Amino acid sequence: MSDDQFTFFDEEGSVALNKAWEQALERLADEVPGTAHKKFLQPLRPMRCDNGEIHLAAPGNFVAEWVKDRYLPRVKDALSDELGEEVTVKVVILTRERPKPKEDETVAVQVPSGNRYEDDPTARFKPNQSFTFDNFVIGQSNRLAHGGAMAVSASPGMKYNPLFVYGPSGLGKTHLLHAIANKILSRDPFYPLMYVSGQQFAEQFISSLQNNRIDEFRRRYRSVSVWLLDDVQFIMGKDKTQEEVFHTFNELHADGKQIVLCADRAPRDLLQMDERLRSRLECGLVADVQMPDTETRCAIIQMKATTEHIPLSHEVAMFLAESVPGNIRTLQGALNKIVAEASFSGKPLSVEVAKETVEKYYSAMAMPKPGFEDIVTVVSRHYRIPKDDILGTSRKAPIAHARHVSVFLVREITGDSWKHIGTLFGGRDHSSMMHAHNKVRGMANHDREFANTIHALRREAWPEAQ
Repeated sequence: MSDDQFTFFDEEGSVALNKAWEQALERLADEVPGTAHKKFLQPLRPMRCDNGEIHLAAPGNFVAEWVKDRYLPRVKDALSDELGEEVTVKVVILTRERPKPKEDETVAVQVPSGNRYEDDPTARFKPNQSFTFDNFVIGQSNRLAHGGAMAVSASPGMKYNPLFVYGPSGLGKTHLLHAIANKILSRDPFYPLMYVSGQQFAEQFISSLQNNRIDEFRRRYRSVSVWLLDDVQFIMGKDKTQEEVFHTFNELHADGKQIVLCADRAPRDLLQMDERLRSRLECGLVADVQMPDTETRCAIIQMKATTEHIPLSHEVAMFLAESVPGNIRTLQGALNKIVAEASFSGKPLSVEVAKETVEKYYSAMAMPKPGFEDIVTVVSRHYRIPKDDILGTSRKAPIAHARHVSVFLVREITGDSWKHIGTLFGGRDHSSMMHAHNKVRGMANHDREFANTIHALRREAWPEAQ
């Protein structure tokens, strides 16, 4: 193609290339979503064609990388068709030289809006490097949420969109959000990703309204490829903020951008949330994280000890898992206190030191849990079914239902292993216990009245925890 080689400065070649690009853009409009076509393809400018390689200039790195990752083969095919021969395409970043200031002249340098700090989501957020998938301990209580987060980090926008993770505070929801960010940014440090809490979003939205910068606010949030929104429950009751989240959600989702949200309760329990937004939150994968059982708590303690190079025996880790009440943050705080106590006293990290520390700092927090018999008695009294029948082998529907509810409450309150619970219910295997638990949880998620019954039974069995 040497005889036909042309550059940006060859008038004839420039006209031909520009015309081919205009026709290619029209062709691509039928293949690429309207918003993506407008934001990423239309800003490209044909610069030159050297030996069959067409150079398209992008206004910035974000647009250039987006086109390379998603549309380059389509652009190549469209231009080849329009030019009547096979070509290759290279996307380059358009640079503009600034005029040099004259001597003794003060110049105020203006940064283009596309490169401003507040318009660069990646520059705004640096994920916690200690929150990764490698140090996230997986258990039955968080397996689904972890699997969803892994899938999202591998292929943003392609699967489980949106992903909604919910559960009590301190059980690893924020860890998963940062792990997603760390995984994505490890592949591409400049990937357009944003993390924000519900409270931060509301505050920034209000500030943008007050300072007449709402267009900038919307552009910043709606130009990202992954949006991580934590603590969604904080926008409940804030009508204007909810509306802004709703429209941001819709635009990102329509463009195939990945959305991950976390809250302390399921979407259906966000009672002060606009119904339209609640329905959007439920349209993808909804996964819960629960209070981990004793074995998982022990594994979490051991993982933290390993990460921080703390010589911790399995016996001490298990003692903490069994004796320290509260969530994972409380458990990790207990480990830090034990390490400090051992260091100050010059003693090894033994069970004795752990007992002294737990007694000193956590005895007032410990709430006596009801035993197995107490929980089954509450269920028996509510359903008017004898305890012996609940623990027996009858498969009659009312008895089986009461048995399933008992299994659910025992697991939720005591946190005992499935194997141990199966033993308490007459030597049943762990899979039948898991099935009973999942069945009751599913019913509670779809039947508010039944969910209220479960909450009432839990309060009756363990009033000190309420």
